Order: sequence, then structure tokens, then C-alpha cells
Amino acid sequence: MDESAKLIVRAPNQATDKQIQKFVTEKESWINKKQQLMADRLAEYESHLSLQQCLYLGKLYPLKLVLGRVDTISFNGSNFIVRYSDEDKIKLTLNCWYKQRFSEIAKPRVNYYAKKYNLKINRVRIKAQKTLWGSCSSSNNINLNYQLIMAPIEVIDYVIAHELVHTLHKNHSPSFWQEVSSIMPKYKASKNWLKENGYKLRYLS
Repeated sequence: MDESAKLIVRAPNQATDKQIQKFVTEKESWINKKQQLMADRLAEYESHLSLQQCLYLGKLYPLKLVLGRVDTISFNGSNFIVRYSDEDKIKLTLNCWYKQRFSEIAKPRVNYYAKKYNLKINRVRIKAQKTLWGSCSSSNNINLNYQLIMAPIEVIDYVIAHELVHTLHKNHSPSFWQEVSSIMPKYKASKNWLKENGYKLRYLS
């Protein structure tokens, strides 16, 4: 099930349509409960947006919209002020700010952890990814989803550590998780935070 409460069924290649349908039918009650829970979460978070609030580093801040000639955004530590010339540009202005701010925060942290743990990386790119928080290519290029700027800093650090460890282990084996734990002993809390709150980060974009 994705973060918009849509059902996604993954099955082995050898599974027949009949087997898949039987499994879905057997799990129908659980599926319905999960979908309702996620739909309620989205509705709750939409109410925050209607109150004009922005999520930044794990906290909600008031958002003030000011009509003007130039599209700009400022944050003073207490609230966001977005000056806009067209309502359609509000989200674009906010997302551009998020992306720039995340780049300023995340790239130095990647380099810090890579140097500290002697992990070899190539390029670090900040991207908009629909399904991933981060990725590490076979040539050790690190990609990070800028939407993480809305998560607490320890969650950002967890994703960074996760992808850096993929420079050593191109899988999620016990050795991989052991290495992640050596960098982030409390990584499970951040992993669970993303599982429970990731939809909030996706919904704003």
C-alpha cells in the first residue's frame, strides 16, 4: 500500500492471478482497515495545510501568504512568509526553497559521515523522487530526496547513513544493517518515523 492509500500487490513471478486474488480476498479486512487509517491520516494532514502551515525539519510552522509582484520566501525561525504573484506559483516557490535548503544541509553531512567512516563516494545529487528517500548507484553516486528537509535532522542523518553503507553493501543483508547501526545506533527510531510520517513529506509536493 502506498502513501496515498492505494493498494499495491507484489507477488513472485510464478504466482497465478487466481492465487493473488485469493490472497487479497483473505486479507480484505486488514487491507480495508489499513486504507481507512491512511485516508484518515491524509485528511488530518490536509487540515494542517488548510490552516496554512509548513513542515520543516520535523516541525510545523505558520505560513503567511502575501500577494506581490515577486515570488520569494523567507523563514525567520518562527514562521514562513511567501510573497507570490500568482497562486499557482506558491507551491513551486516553497519547493524550490526546500530543495535549496536541503542541499545546503544534506551535502555537508554526507561528506562528514563519508570522511568519518572512510566511505568512498562520487557525486551527491539532490532530487525529487516519487518512491525513494535516497539511493546509491553501482558507481557510488548518492541521490537524496529533497522532501527529507521536512523530516527531523536525525531522520535525514539516517537516510544519509543508509545510502553511504550501500557503498559497501549493495543489499540489505544483516551485515548492511549492522554497519548502519554502527553509524546510527538509534536508526530504527528514524526508520519507523519515516514509515509512520513519510506521507506528510510526499503530500506537500
